[in-house]
Amino acid sequence: MTEQTKRDLSSYRQRYLQGGLDENEVPNNPFELFGEWFSQAEEAGLIEPNAMVVATVDSDGMPSTRTVLLKYFDESGFVFYTNFSSEKAKHISENPKVSLQFLWLGLERQVKIQGIAEKVSTAESLKYFSSRPKGSQIGAWVSNQSEVISSKQLLLNQYQKMLDKFKHGEVPFPDFWGGYRIKPLNIEFWQGGDNRLHDRVQYRHSEDGTWQISRLAP
Repeated sequence: MTEQTKRDLSSYRQRYLQGGLDENEVPNNPFELFGEWFSQAEEAGLIEPNAMVVATVDSDGMPSTRTVLLKYFDESGFVFYTNFSSEKAKHISENPKVSLQFLWLGLERQVKIQGIAEKVSTAESLKYFSSRPKGSQIGAWVSNQSEVISSKQLLLNQYQKMLDKFKHGEVPFPDFWGGYRIKPLNIEFWQGGDNRLHDRVQYRHSEDGTWQISRLAP
């Protein structure tokens, strides 16, 4: 690495002073706490509070991450949508163990979720697809996600053709597209603390269906 490309970032310092997290005061159900934190991220006006990093691993053990949008969640899991020919979908078919990461810097918070990915039902995917704007519906048809393409213009041309084709009609549901639900096994809530003494509270799912709560060292 040359001196021109080298960047020393060791002087970056940020004190985290916005709050704390006590494992003795959190709710027994992690979805309740996640709902509270998500609502607070919305109320704080954070950009795309539903943006989350999805980490998958291929058959050779090489990890890959990308940011997607959480579409809904409940006690059965966290749902996002994608093309089933995408890299993440291929990885999930080989190894359904997935990690999610929410980063809400404006609140000095993170949430890490580890779980198992399962496809949602076709009916559930169809319901969501039907709620999307027509432009997004056509985008799902046009993009062979993660495949190499020759140019952006080719993509735009294909989009325009599809737009003209379905200008006065409904866009059909693509059978190569749908949702995944991540059923969590572990959920960790991270609240920044001063002097790097961050608060980390982990919920671990037990076989009996309950959640075991622990504090982790920062």
